[in-house]
Amino acid sequence: MSARETPSELFKRSLAQTTRALAGAEEELEVAFGAEGPRLSAGKIVLPHPPRVISDPEAERMRGQADAMALRLAHHNEREHARMRPGHPDARAVFDAVEEMRIQSLGANAMKGVAANLTAALTDALERKGAARMQTRDSAPLSEAVALMVRERLTGAPPPPNAKALVDSWRKDIERDAGGALDKLAAVAADQHAFAEQMRAVLSDLGIGDERGRDDEDDDRSEATNEEPPPQADNAEGQDEEEEQEVPADLEMVESDVDADNERTMSVDMDDDSDDLDESEEDEPGEKPIKPRTRDETDDPNAGYKVFTRAHDEVIAAEDLCDGEELSRLRTYLDQQLKPLQSVVGRLANRLQRRLLAKQNRSWSFDLEEGILDTARLTRVIIDPMAALSFKQEDDMPFKDTVVSLLLDNSGSMRGRPIMVAALCADILARTLERCGVKVEILGFTTRAWKGGEAKQKWLEAGRPPQPGRLNDLRHVVYKAADAPWRRSRKNLGLMMREGLLKENIDGEALLWAHDRLLARSEQRQILMVISDGAPVDDSTLSANPGNYLERHLRNVIHWIETRSPVELIAIGIGHDVTRYYRRAVTITDTEQLGGAMIEKLAELFDEPAHAAAPVRAPRRRAA
Repeated sequence: MSARETPSELFKRSLAQTTRALAGAEEELEVAFGAEGPRLSAGKIVLPHPPRVISDPEAERMRGQADAMALRLAHHNEREHARMRPGHPDARAVFDAVEEMRIQSLGANAMKGVAANLTAALTDALERKGAARMQTRDSAPLSEAVALMVRERLTGAPPPPNAKALVDSWRKDIERDAGGALDKLAAVAADQHAFAEQMRAVLSDLGIGDERGRDDEDDDRSEATNEEPPPQADNAEGQDEEEEQEVPADLEMVESDVDADNERTMSVDMDDDSDDLDESEEDEPGEKPIKPRTRDETDDPNAGYKVFTRAHDEVIAAEDLCDGEELSRLRTYLDQQLKPLQSVVGRLANRLQRRLLAKQNRSWSFDLEEGILDTARLTRVIIDPMAALSFKQEDDMPFKDTVVSLLLDNSGSMRGRPIMVAALCADILARTLERCGVKVEILGFTTRAWKGGEAKQKWLEAGRPPQPGRLNDLRHVVYKAADAPWRRSRKNLGLMMREGLLKENIDGEALLWAHDRLLARSEQRQILMVISDGAPVDDSTLSANPGNYLERHLRNVIHWIETRSPVELIAIGIGHDVTRYYRRAVTITDTEQLGGAMIEKLAELFDEPAHAAAPVRAPRRRAA
């Protein structure tokens, strides 16, 4: 180690070298560290920044993440995987999870150190999922159980202690139905095609296999093409995302689709998602775009944008997605991960508080007949005892009643450090502003499924009509309502740490939802702050519509709010140039800068007079 190289820099350098070596691409592979990690794309692995003081368990977990991605590059063919992948959702979840265990077993069997690293990363991922609480088949995903049993056969390693009950809840039935087929996997683990063929036999024995008819093959070809995210506008830094594969933050079975399909078997019941909607108001599939409420069509932010169906969208409170015990556990996990950052953000928040309090009361009127005795004038009374006493009074400065809405991107690319820091900053900012009499609400936006949910299924059943519009089910989460006290909502932010929550992002509709919530408020001044790390992405929508469909809608919504609405809009991009979209915006390259950026931009808004509202007040829309 050189004299100037810190332990963190040494760890980064050695981790990058070993990752390249394990991937078998020491020259071509780029290993970087950034806010968007861990992430795997063509020729590049992005890992999260290690903390300044890294413990042995943390180092082992990070090495496990890197090893899993390196092994994926070395032993996995995405095109072959897409071709062999079954069409049944439950079968796909098992197939994807088991393939990840096959990849990791090849490295674990070759090197004991790699095996320890992968186990550490897997154990941490299961802990974040709350696997220890999944003790019955109602809450334990079949895909997780099968994958861990396959890992046991391929490596000889038992399931991690926190997943033992999960596996035991399924083991007897899996062994009875498919034990013989599972035993044959070890012999073909080094051959991806042969392994996939044997896995289809396993799925058939489990009763979730399917025949590959012509439609399924078309779907697979489509998915093989769309496995790579569609062209996006957030490629400002020249990253080649043509063949990018999203990698979950802790490589929990590594495929994003695994998390998506696992979500189907979690204990949270999603059958009542549309309870908040009046059934009479639900859109029939493919019938209507979101209708404008303004007379002038140029004022409609939804012009040219439609939704195939909103019947399965949901606006849900954080506490309804997770029980209180798990929320408390996730909140504790969040606090533990971000202890080093709390003091820094806290100091910045205190600075903002002093600035706001100074604006609210900072002038005096003198020579009054009543009020507070002006001690500076007592010398005049001593000189002339007959002079009247002088009083002063503090004047209230004009400070508009204000509400601030923080809209957080809950997409899969925010996994790991970005979503942790965003949750912490939102938490501290809400506490700070409430002390100053400013109400705050904290909202999140994502989708209920990867690559389309019930909406896409209805589209397929309808015969795939062209230009269907948005083809996924929205999930808008209320972490803290504006009128809810911070102390009661604090633990809700822990939900962002829950596996399976973060999926895809449809920013335009989320922005309108948050905007309309603000318009329903009575406060004189309304501020909307958006925190995002990329352009809107939903594979199912973009594969059936023009490639810029969601981005164009986002631009229309932003322009409409900035020019026609009294709501003041501000955006912070994490590694993503949001200045191309928003008039008031800042881009940061490191999540550690997020707290300071949020506080400084809010301080700027409070330091300047509110911009004059446009003569046409923004119309309200029914919440999705």
